[in-house]
Amino acid sequence: MSQPDVVLRAKKVRKEYGLTVALNDVDFDLVRGKVTTLFGENGAGKSTLMKILAGIERPTSGSLELDGQDISFSNSTHAKSHGISIIHQELSLAPNLTVRDNMFLGSEIRSMGGRVNYTAENDKVREIMKRLQHNIRPDELVGDLRLGQQQIVEIARALASDARILIMDEPTSALSNVEIEILFTVIEDLKSHGVSIIYISHHLEEALHVADYIYVLRDSNMIATDEAKNVDLPGIVRMMIGREGVGATALDQKTDQIVLEIRNLTIADPSNPARLAIDNFSLKVHAGEVVCLYGQMGAGRTELLETIAGRLHQISGEILLNGVDISGLTIGNRIKTGVALVPEDRQRDGLVQLLTVGHNISLSSVSDFVKKFIMRTNPEIVSIEKKIQDVRVKTSSHKSLITSLSGGNQQKVVIGKVLLTGPKAIILDEPTRGIDVGAKAEIFQLLTEQAKHGLAVLFATSEISEAMTAANRIVVLSKGHISAEMDPKKVSQPDVMAAADDKTSKRRIGAGA
Repeated sequence: MSQPDVVLRAKKVRKEYGLTVALNDVDFDLVRGKVTTLFGENGAGKSTLMKILAGIERPTSGSLELDGQDISFSNSTHAKSHGISIIHQELSLAPNLTVRDNMFLGSEIRSMGGRVNYTAENDKVREIMKRLQHNIRPDELVGDLRLGQQQIVEIARALASDARILIMDEPTSALSNVEIEILFTVIEDLKSHGVSIIYISHHLEEALHVADYIYVLRDSNMIATDEAKNVDLPGIVRMMIGREGVGATALDQKTDQIVLEIRNLTIADPSNPARLAIDNFSLKVHAGEVVCLYGQMGAGRTELLETIAGRLHQISGEILLNGVDISGLTIGNRIKTGVALVPEDRQRDGLVQLLTVGHNISLSSVSDFVKKFIMRTNPEIVSIEKKIQDVRVKTSSHKSLITSLSGGNQQKVVIGKVLLTGPKAIILDEPTRGIDVGAKAEIFQLLTEQAKHGLAVLFATSEISEAMTAANRIVVLSKGHISAEMDPKKVSQPDVMAAADDKTSKRRIGAGA
């Protein structure tokens, strides 16, 4: 592929971690003022290559060129001094610091006397937030922001560095459709000013839409490169996984038994208690049924699921599990009763980063392995290894650190942890956030298999393709209300998307309660 104006080049880059080859003699060219999208499954080597280009990691062999000159970055600060900035897949913000302090941490704006110029920093924050069409204040604590707002802060921090090379690793994983469109507008503006962008996303349609050039990594090897106009989505999927993309289709296997029932639930918005996040919501989920809660950011999905799990408290209404009201129970007692949540943010809420794969899996069930105040290690290990096999976690050992796994395998660990508690109902908030097309299919296949054994499954997503293929029933949520209940076999994607935008109508299309 002809690259007339290459600003950054990787030549025969190889990265080894012990006996594991993460990158195998990879070549990569970044064109000035263009978007280059890097495709590949989790574990293909995408993040490793980006870390090398951003100075976070050093290659085992191979070389880098910047503006035609050989260069070796000693660290990320060195790379940043040459105009290279990265938006990480997993947010790297300090929750106890303000938005301003996060954005300028390590690169503070200083006055002539050397003191931090907070006024200038505040002005810069407001300028960038206006560009991103957000009203997030400089003095807000990052820990008080919702996940999508934290993602905006991560993007804003990269923009604050005035980078000429911007690496975007899953920049839209927690953004609404409106926020994504705004980001695309910002990308076009950056391109017009000569900024070169590397874009990585498991949302394949958006990644191809924004791309000028594409590269495909598979099993640590760069197997394809082309101009984006010459490829299509099925071709990308074939190159990524070596076969046609397959999705998990939910089977019609529900019984008459109602496992999870929500009656007239009303929930206040935790960030603004004067506003209702959920208003008079009712829903029944049967044994063996997979129900999708579809809606855009701000529809109330997360608030609903976290209330079912016990993290938030309702204003009114009931939550019943097999006919018993569990509304007054703690999170721990709800888990023991048989309902558990796979949270949206697996890094913050689903995993303990310092623990091993095995200890993360058994974390919610640890009391089951204690007898007379003594931990029974052998039964715990047997249960852990069985669950690793059941949910198909790719790991060398249950003793491996959780941080050694790809995003998709980390998500399987969170699901495995929940399943080890023996739930009767499992609720999942954006279960495929930040994971690749192959891992998505595996996770929904796993949920379908669990439903076969009588588990009631309720998952929330903003991915229309997941709603259409992975559920028996779609419940569309809009502004805290059910705007439609649909049978995915009898409706089209535009029908579902239109219902998500509908603020007033309530309709049921081919669906049974």
